[in-house]
Amino acid sequence: METLEYQNHKIIQGDSLEVLSAEVPDNSVDLIFVDPPYNIGKNFNGHKDKWATDEDYLSWCYRWIDLCVNKLRANGSMYIMTSTQFMPYLDIFLRKKMTILSRLIWYYDSSGVQAKNYYGSMYEPILFCVKDPDHYTFNANDILVEAKTGAKRKLIDYRKNPPQVYNSEKVPGNVWEFARVRYRMDEYENHPTQKPIALLERIIKASSNVGDTVLDPFSGTFTTSYVAQQLGRKSIGIELQEDYVKIGLRRLQLATEYKGEKLQKEIRSFETKKVDLPKVPMFNLFEEELDGALVY
Repeated sequence: METLEYQNHKIIQGDSLEVLSAEVPDNSVDLIFVDPPYNIGKNFNGHKDKWATDEDYLSWCYRWIDLCVNKLRANGSMYIMTSTQFMPYLDIFLRKKMTILSRLIWYYDSSGVQAKNYYGSMYEPILFCVKDPDHYTFNANDILVEAKTGAKRKLIDYRKNPPQVYNSEKVPGNVWEFARVRYRMDEYENHPTQKPIALLERIIKASSNVGDTVLDPFSGTFTTSYVAQQLGRKSIGIELQEDYVKIGLRRLQLATEYKGEKLQKEIRSFETKKVDLPKVPMFNLFEEELDGALVY
């Protein structure tokens, strides 16, 4: 277990269960975003995301859920993701621990073939939970989106006196459309399940305030910590794998080197440029003329 900290942003390399138990005080965090392994066989830099049985996976999930609930302040919020097939189990388990205010869908388009013999998955579920349904942070005005009825169609609401055009902005519904992070995007990092900045921006703006502490126990590319930093929040990011910790250190600008290695973003294939070498006759590469004679 190793901790690196600078200016209210902490990165802890280690197993999430161990770090949550030993390093994060109870009742100390305002917002938790959890994007754990989904138990669907993804390859995380050589570590396969697959438990021996579904029961083993769920048992592991229940352990970190209990720990996360304890870390939240009384007015804290938590957003949890997992695969569509396992979310119902987490939903039922969480109902005994917190109040689930919204069941969100992160929808994305896909240009590739998802499946041929059944309906392919085009979304990931997210649970929005709070400890106290009467006291929690929700900054509705910070996440307003366009309301097409008012902004574009200019329909009149005749229920009001006097009648007036519908509002041009509204709080987002529970289906969120954000593009997945793709290879050619500026925010892309080398990670199989990177979440988009826009998704975390909405969550952190809505459910925390400037100066609050945001925790991500499975940080991956540290998008949660990065967005928290940009929005003036404090952050705690936990990650098991060193290669991903190095991404976090670089994205948060906590270090320029790590164990003697310079931290720099991986150059993608389309970013490499061909170097045009001067055209030199092959003869001149091996021979040199001296006083009219050829010297080899």
